Amino acid sequence: MMQVDNFVLSTPVGRLDISILDGRLRLIKLGSDQLLSNASSALGKKVTQQISNYFEQPDYHFDLPLMQSGTEYQTKVWKALRDIPSGTAVTYGELAKKIGSGARAIGNACRNNPLPIIVPCHRVVAANDIGGFSGAKKGLLLDIKRGLLQHEGLSI
Repeated sequence: MMQVDNFVLSTPVGRLDISILDGRLRLIKLGSDQLLSNASSALGKKVTQQISNYFEQPDYHFDLPLMQSGTEYQTKVWKALRDIPSGTAVTYGELAKKIGSGARAIGNACRNNPLPIIVPCHRVVAANDIGGFSGAKKGLLLDIKRGLLQHEGLSI
């Protein structure tokens, strides 16, 4: 029997829809318009606490069981994202060079990241500007990216 915990968390950058499935964090959706709700599982409470810790201390290191279902390439990029330290931004091209890929492919993997903030795709920027975020080039999601980077001490 599947164990599910879905809840909506309020953060300094807006509401997050959070989904846990069978003891692993499965999805974080930014910019939720759903009503706030509390986690019902022990892991949900741990996720809530760790996200709160991150917003108190930007270099907080997350320690959560993750369910990352993606292609082999996407999981390779998502692992590389987790290695980018808080307060650091790299360009799509720099990350591509590091893992032997192309900048556009990095952008696609970032766009499909199911666990933003925990897997910090917000730390990847374009060569000349902030770039996109979760597929958006303007609006709320870009404001969230800017807010996360500012929280970590970066102004781009």
